[in-house]
Amino acid sequence: MSGRHLMSGAVVAAVSVLTLAACSSDNSSGSSGDSSSGAPASVAVESTPAPAGLGLAQKLDCAPDVATPGPVSTGPLKVGTLLPATGSLAFLGPPEFAGVKLAVKDINEAGGVLGKPVEEITGDSGDTTTDTASATVDREIAGGAQVIVGAASSSVSLKVIDKIATAGVVMFSPANTSAQFTCYKDKGQYFRTAPSDTLQGQALAQTIAADGVQRLSILALNDPYGTGLADNAIKNLEAAGIPSDQIQKIIYDPNAQSFNAEIDKVKNFNPDGIAVIGFDESAKIINRMHEVGIGPTDGKSVYGVDGNMGNALGEAVGKGLLKGMKGTTPLTNTGKDFQERLKSVDPKLVDFNYGGESYDATVISALAAAQAKSTNGRSIAAEINKVTSGGTKCTDYKACLDLVNKGTDIDYDGITGTLDFNSAGEPSIGSYGILEFDKDNKLLDPVRKYVSVAAK
Repeated sequence: MSGRHLMSGAVVAAVSVLTLAACSSDNSSGSSGDSSSGAPASVAVESTPAPAGLGLAQKLDCAPDVATPGPVSTGPLKVGTLLPATGSLAFLGPPEFAGVKLAVKDINEAGGVLGKPVEEITGDSGDTTTDTASATVDREIAGGAQVIVGAASSSVSLKVIDKIATAGVVMFSPANTSAQFTCYKDKGQYFRTAPSDTLQGQALAQTIAADGVQRLSILALNDPYGTGLADNAIKNLEAAGIPSDQIQKIIYDPNAQSFNAEIDKVKNFNPDGIAVIGFDESAKIINRMHEVGIGPTDGKSVYGVDGNMGNALGEAVGKGLLKGMKGTTPLTNTGKDFQERLKSVDPKLVDFNYGGESYDATVISALAAAQAKSTNGRSIAAEINKVTSGGTKCTDYKACLDLVNKGTDIDYDGITGTLDFNSAGEPSIGSYGILEFDKDNKLLDPVRKYVSVAAK
């Protein structure tokens, strides 16, 4: 989102730790950490203490697949993109495309990978209503891509993950947050720079509980992201002391022509808070909520999530209707300088969501190839977790590459900060901003930041 930054100098308060079950049969399963861990790590929340019973922690109770290195290849590294140029998450596409493009530029200016420039193959993911993603993956694999950055939508990724993994290609999402991926049987080929919604569910619940909401309706789209995030939020709200009969969960079809029936159920339930977990269809939902008197400006506390908390939502609803609406999103302190660098490759950018995550996914892949001394996709996958933790700290591609070339084990801390990938190939640290819309339907700067360190 435009002009984002996280508050500094905040008061840090310790909170209790909530250990979540991982890899159960529902979509809320899966989390990060290490199955060999003992007691959970301590957790801190910046700015405002969390309500009693809520914390941000994860525990990994499955054995993730591990990549097997393939034959040595010294050909050029080819990075494909599987990002939303069209579809329900198209508002996330521009910063993600820009992040990859800027990373490729920086990598090549520093000497490329194995002395050769990285090649980018641009592709659209569309959404689940089309076969765009599958066609893009086929084209990029046929074109020799060893790494595919994407998709943004968890549901889209689930449609193509098996195809990509079977081809021995790295799939590296900058924005997938569904907990389902943590324990997915992906041959060790899937990675992400966005933290699991196991964490976002806790951050959302903390935000709602801290506002004093006692009766809540949740409207969630029917896909792994929507249902999983809703379930995680509910678990944490109940842990905070909100009775289950005071929480209404409604799962809706995001492609429906109307959401009147669902919104009528919410009105009849008469909650004091409403959470909308959705994508671009959220605009229709909020417009209808306002028509029946339960919108953000009608006395209700309304909450969103990363799938809809963008300035694009503000442009798609009636003037001033979002005033006071809050929402959570994975958020890192990318800073103004990086945002300006993103705008150097796309001057039209107005939101920056997941731009840093896309940049880091590309740089990590290149560093893994350099460390493997091979651009084979399976060999790159075998090194990705290693270059993000446990070695000598470095924060840009050139500095890290110099260390790799000297045989030094590295720990890349990138644009998104400390990553420390766990064995599931995802960050063991999650940072969240609490966003809020102003009277002009524009996002204000975040008011809080949550940070979780997973058990190891």
